Amino acid sequence: MRIADLLKKAAGTSADPAAQDEAKPGIASHIRSFVRRRGHITEAQRAALDELVPRYALEYRPQVANFAKDFGREAPLILEIGFGMGETTAKIAGDRPHDNFLGVEVFQAGVGALAKRLDAAGLQNVRIIQHDAVEVVRDMIAPASLAGVHVYFPDPWPKKRHHKRRLIQPPFVTLLTSRIAPGGYLHCATDWEHYADQMLEVLSAESSLENTAGSGFAERPGWRPQTKFETRGLRLGHGVWDVLFRKKPA
Repeated sequence: MRIADLLKKAAGTSADPAAQDEAKPGIASHIRSFVRRRGHITEAQRAALDELVPRYALEYRPQVANFAKDFGREAPLILEIGFGMGETTAKIAGDRPHDNFLGVEVFQAGVGALAKRLDAAGLQNVRIIQHDAVEVVRDMIAPASLAGVHVYFPDPWPKKRHHKRRLIQPPFVTLLTSRIAPGGYLHCATDWEHYADQMLEVLSAESSLENTAGSGFAERPGWRPQTKFETRGLRLGHGVWDVLFRKKPA
């Protein structure tokens, strides 16, 4: 069976992953911040899944990973949650060759697209895990081991009844912060103002974090490139908000 088929089988096609978890005893329950759907895969993306993904993929395991071994070197580790099609991830990794980047994404089209970008650019400092981010952070990442975390344009779940599915919630931020080393950072960005307000509120309430911008939103830091979609949105008058916090000294 091809890698793409294995990934597709593993990903499943249920419209309600939370219902899947409820049907599986022994899995620690949490509300998924995503819904898996059938999506179109281009031939290039499928080829990347089959041929390129194994070069960069790490398997999810419910145990702390040795990322220095996985990357073949010791370097600051940056976690990116939900990298989409990988445009930003590849650009940042290329600009910061002395950092290691761990990208977590559930959608196979994005995994294939990022693998293709990494291969084209010859980048060796990125690894990919196709799995639920909460479980990766909880099970695979050691406390105080991350130099930074990127959460760029997560699903805003705009309907009020769906807000509980948003990724940036107090319990997850507390867990995520425990994995960041003192002095490390947590950087979020969104183009949904109400979600931006929630991000700012939740991160401000986490006692181990401090706002690098004082009390409000931050300027877009130089390491986060402005994507073509963001540029188009800004041209149309849409807003984009960055929230940048650092872990306080121990």
